[in-house]
Amino acid sequence: MKKVFGICVFISAVLVFSGSLFDSNQKINHPTFIYPKIDTLTEISLGALLFNDPILSLDSTIACKSCHLEEFAFSDTIPFSSGMEKAQGKRNAPSVMNTINREHLFWDGRAKNLADQMHFPVQDGLEMALKFSEAIQRIQKHPFYQKAFEKIYHQQPDSTTLVSAIAAFEGSLETSNTPNDRWLNDDTLHGRGMSQQQIRGRDVFRSEKAKCLDCHFTPDFTGDEFLNIGIFNGKEYNDSGRFLITRKPEDIGKFRVPGLRNVAVTAPYMHNGMFSTLRQVIDYYDNPKKFISNSVQIDARLSKPLGLTEQEKQDLEAFLRALTDDRFSKKFPNNR
Repeated sequence: MKKVFGICVFISAVLVFSGSLFDSNQKINHPTFIYPKIDTLTEISLGALLFNDPILSLDSTIACKSCHLEEFAFSDTIPFSSGMEKAQGKRNAPSVMNTINREHLFWDGRAKNLADQMHFPVQDGLEMALKFSEAIQRIQKHPFYQKAFEKIYHQQPDSTTLVSAIAAFEGSLETSNTPNDRWLNDDTLHGRGMSQQQIRGRDVFRSEKAKCLDCHFTPDFTGDEFLNIGIFNGKEYNDSGRFLITRKPEDIGKFRVPGLRNVAVTAPYMHNGMFSTLRQVIDYYDNPKKFISNSVQIDARLSKPLGLTEQEKQDLEAFLRALTDDRFSKKFPNNR
């Protein structure tokens, strides 16, 4: 994790605004970077540059990092991110951390791995709005990236190497330095593990009463399933989720179960960003019908109120905060 953090610091240091973007097809001046020396590059740091470079958007103003902010575990802080010409997206931008082992990506699972998912935001008209073939051409024409890809892949940029580089960077964003990880490894000296409240919250999390463990289990606290948790009624909540991919009626209103590592950092929550705090999420799961009384095909495990007590809710929230990696703990204290 320290190595990856160092790469991010390095990239932040070299990505500064200067002249106009190199692109023979563009006549508008845009911010670009002072690029690092070629011999310092690795596949991961090349991917990090591309992740931060707006060259992959139609008018070269939007980058991957625009909606996936490093300080918030590479998620966004608003329900729907703004894309090309300030167009608003349709779903909340999830964290791209701890995704290397995911079986499906995006809320509806349309991508099968990190390399596959790369095409979607680039070509989405509400996001970066650039034909992927044109994105490849831009990278091929760019003097720095020509040399960079030759150094890393021993060939000129193409569709395979472009997505491989960005996937390598995103795949490096794994975290494992949390109070919960240390508690599990008996590394608890000097308060490095969990507090007593967080330990109680873990018991709530794993209990048959709360049912959290049914869908969120280690190592990344997700079973990689698609579930309907009640945020679909065909009216004001009308995002059909997984159904739009599979066209199976039983998938209406189902969304991918997200991992919970760094969850205290990634508000707002749910595919539509409807909750701004962890406590609101816990209150929702405790009794979804208080929020949406006419949901369709809600999972049977949520058909009745859980009946969590106030103390159980507070303890559960404390445990969820114990899943925050150390790199975020100063801004988002684990024990608050």
